[in-house]
Amino acid sequence: MNEIEQVIQLLSRLPGLGPRSARRAALHMIQKREGLMRPLADALDRAVENIRICATCGNIDTHDPCSVCTDPKRDDTQICVVEQVGDLWALERTGAFRGRFHILGGVLSALDGIGPEDLNIESLLSRVGPDQPVKEVILATNLTVDGQTTAHYLTERLAASGVSVTRLAHGVPVGGELDYLDDGTLSAALKARHALES
Repeated sequence: MNEIEQVIQLLSRLPGLGPRSARRAALHMIQKREGLMRPLADALDRAVENIRICATCGNIDTHDPCSVCTDPKRDDTQICVVEQVGDLWALERTGAFRGRFHILGGVLSALDGIGPEDLNIESLLSRVGPDQPVKEVILATNLTVDGQTTAHYLTERLAASGVSVTRLAHGVPVGGELDYLDDGTLSAALKARHALES
């Protein structure tokens, strides 16, 4: 396999890039070797050397603890628990949450053989002890069967800590039309309804 085929093959392993998209991306990079391919290769080399996993929350950054954990402007009384780093990035994009995060590294899944010992759960429990400032843990796992199972498990494990355990609201999306929503989403929206303030 020559170098071009290897680039195509490696690119095709990325999410959202199949073989055809990988070929187009590789061709574009090759045509822009000096302006794109070389800087990308240099950036990837630096990333491989410098990226760390935060020992506190499980985030990825160039230093440990990460910039989220060391930010003095964040609220130490709240921890938002997410499945993956991408979920943290999604919540950060909104700018709506200014507390701390905790990345589980996945969800409980009997089918895939993933148990509590395979996730970043024990370090979460150590962050909500009696000598910690945390007052609320927000469970932001996905609304899948495994995500719900994980949220239920965490709720039980956190019960003894005395912190408030909340779950992200779910239901009708902003701009959503009822006629186009599935039954599960509508049911969840009805259960999560709340009083309107006048």
